[in-house]
Amino acid sequence: MIQRMQSLWLLLAGACALLTYRFPFYSGNTLDSNNQLQPARFIASFDILINILTALIIIVCLISIFLFKNRKLQLRLTILALVVSILNIILYFNKLDKFIHGELSLSCIFAFLVPIFLFMAARGISRDEKLVKSLDRLR
Repeated sequence: MIQRMQSLWLLLAGACALLTYRFPFYSGNTLDSNNQLQPARFIASFDILINILTALIIIVCLISIFLFKNRKLQLRLTILALVVSILNIILYFNKLDKFIHGELSLSCIFAFLVPIFLFMAARGISRDEKLVKSLDRLR
């Protein structure tokens, strides 16, 4: 299970998604109810939809690690997590209009690494599936 490279990719994707709860995607200023500028950090728990999608990505990554015997389901779940992570990044950028001014944090790299790691995991799973199918032909 853990000796497969795609299990490591899935673990890294889940870890990076988990780190988006701690480290900010964007740092800037927002207006409070008195029209005063307040410093704010945009983390995954800043918005309820982003919070739910990030938790979904983490759960799917962890479940997919243990589905190594059912590669087709593992591939489907990984692709689902990949689509959700891309949607999550789009939502991050759509929610930036709540900030008056600011800048992307260096730790926003965690949000961008999640779909990359999920793509690498999906590629590894599909390679495993092709290898097993080619061995079945030889039998």
